[in-house]
Amino acid sequence: MTQLDEALIRSLTPGVIGALVRRGADFAAAEDAVQEALIEAIRVWPAGPSPSSSSGGDPVRDAKGWLVTVAWRKFLDATRADTARRRREDLVEEEPRPGPAASVDDTLQLYFLCAHPSLTPSSAVALTLRAVGGLTTRQIAQAYLVPEATMAQRISRAKRTVSGVRFDRPGDVATVLRVLYLVFNEGYSGDVDLAAEAIRLTRQLAAGIDHPEVAGLLALMLLHHARRATRTAPDGGLVPLAEQDRSRWDTKAIAEGVEVLQAALARDRLGEFQAQAAIAALHADAPTAEETDWVQIVEWYDELAGLTDSPVVRLNRAVAVGEADGPRAGLAALAELDASLPRHAAVAAYLHERDGDLATAARLYAEAAHKAPNLAERDYLTRQAARLNTGRSR
Repeated sequence: MTQLDEALIRSLTPGVIGALVRRGADFAAAEDAVQEALIEAIRVWPAGPSPSSSSGGDPVRDAKGWLVTVAWRKFLDATRADTARRRREDLVEEEPRPGPAASVDDTLQLYFLCAHPSLTPSSAVALTLRAVGGLTTRQIAQAYLVPEATMAQRISRAKRTVSGVRFDRPGDVATVLRVLYLVFNEGYSGDVDLAAEAIRLTRQLAAGIDHPEVAGLLALMLLHHARRATRTAPDGGLVPLAEQDRSRWDTKAIAEGVEVLQAALARDRLGEFQAQAAIAALHADAPTAEETDWVQIVEWYDELAGLTDSPVVRLNRAVAVGEADGPRAGLAALAELDASLPRHAAVAAYLHERDGDLATAARLYAEAAHKAPNLAERDYLTRQAARLNTGRSR
């Protein structure tokens, strides 16, 4: 298929799966039937089937309706052929006639199904990328740097888990947003840019549900993604926010993120993603690191801490306090937190360095490097320790 066809298929797939589930198919069977319908589309669509085609209506006029019709027939064929599940024939509806697809937002239902609370976070992410994102199992496996067979098993287990779930109650928006946030934070690996995919999916969700936190998450993603090109040096090394080349930030994405955020905040239903986006917007608005409005950032961290009571939020708040009120104020805020928190030693090292205690800072940078969660962060912290030790030995 052409690139345009592929983009169309990826946008339509979740709605088609959702339509089958709503009609009575379980999730696993619906997903299988839709995959077979897509194979049929690859074979037939270039020829442009006519409205009288046995495969359904004209995909040029109603691609989703065509896929729903074909996928439903594939599901019925599989159901009738499976004698162990023959009783299900009494539950399925009469085969619908070809025609335009219903306007019900099946995609939104599918988001909630893939983020079902019975799934582990990793399984929910994989299932969302597969069913809502339209990615292949191989693409998802490459993105997570695991064997394709391993990812196939994970997705199969997730599909079995949600197969009996019915759309009989409102979905949990917070859970869906948490899954999309996890996708975004995976960033990039293999041939799939998961950060860009998360933005695409969140845009899709925002188009189907009017919720300020959905807008808040979209704004947060856009504002963070706008700085992506400057986060690493040519050698792959980590570049902290204060040292990034702000002229290379994506101003278009920043402007969109700020606009989306302002509209969400105007509704006066503050949530954690809106608060996080407000902090990101203040960083994006500063022409230089020195001109950052740290006082206002501390205020937003106070709001965020009240919403989440997260120790990680309080750790980040300690950095902001150190910038707004001086390093000793930051260290005082840090002293209230558990020293075993991830990145606690790195924050302490930074604040001690700003306070002039280079020996303690060097020791803490080395300690933080030992605990770093990834190679880029470990190398950066190791260099900071070496820099201070070298300066003190001169």
